[in-house]
Amino acid sequence: MRLSLLSDLNAERAARRAAILVTDVESGEQRLVREEEAGSDPLAQELLGALRQGKSGFVERDGRRSFLTVQAPPVKVIVIGAVHISQALAPMAKGLDLDVTIVDPRTAFATPERFPDVPVVAEWPDIVLPDLGIDRYTALVALTHDPKIDNPALTAALRSESFYIGALGSRKTHERRVQRLTTSGFTEADIARIHAPIGLDIGAVSPAEIAVSILAEIVASLRKDRRRST
Repeated sequence: MRLSLLSDLNAERAARRAAILVTDVESGEQRLVREEEAGSDPLAQELLGALRQGKSGFVERDGRRSFLTVQAPPVKVIVIGAVHISQALAPMAKGLDLDVTIVDPRTAFATPERFPDVPVVAEWPDIVLPDLGIDRYTALVALTHDPKIDNPALTAALRSESFYIGALGSRKTHERRVQRLTTSGFTEADIARIHAPIGLDIGAVSPAEIAVSILAEIVASLRKDRRRST
């Protein structure tokens, strides 16, 4: 690999941007395709598919084989609320290779004892989220039911490229949330990005079942173009 290509790959990794190294199998020639360039590339369909799957592999076009080396940032899940659902969700998310961080200013709940092996930040979302960073490979999950805690987090997520935003609460609760966000200047299209009630409709009842429904919805959003139609 040319040093310039390696330098460019490292720069994309440091900036948490996806990129694909395309290697012509016959000639060995290599080129770097950044995520924002993939849609206009001659291998657009293959590149976009590889990005959705997050997997490297061989592709063939017009009789020429190429190997696509996919470099994608690890997916982050920022959970607002150190609640029972979060306790069930955190270990499941780790099993899916998702980087989980719990944020909750209520120090009685946000403790390492309740969330072993998971980063826990006992701070208000509007203070900590700028440092944690919300980008297009970040999912934000708001679970406190407390507008003072959830709303600043949702506001930050709506102003970002976050690929998934979910909020716990009934439809009536969400209607009040919509009113507050509208008053804050968000449009109908902005607010439509929020998955509420949160999670896929699987009839979940227990905290663990709700956690499963949330993670399923996150994965579906991440891989949405691969979902089977019904």
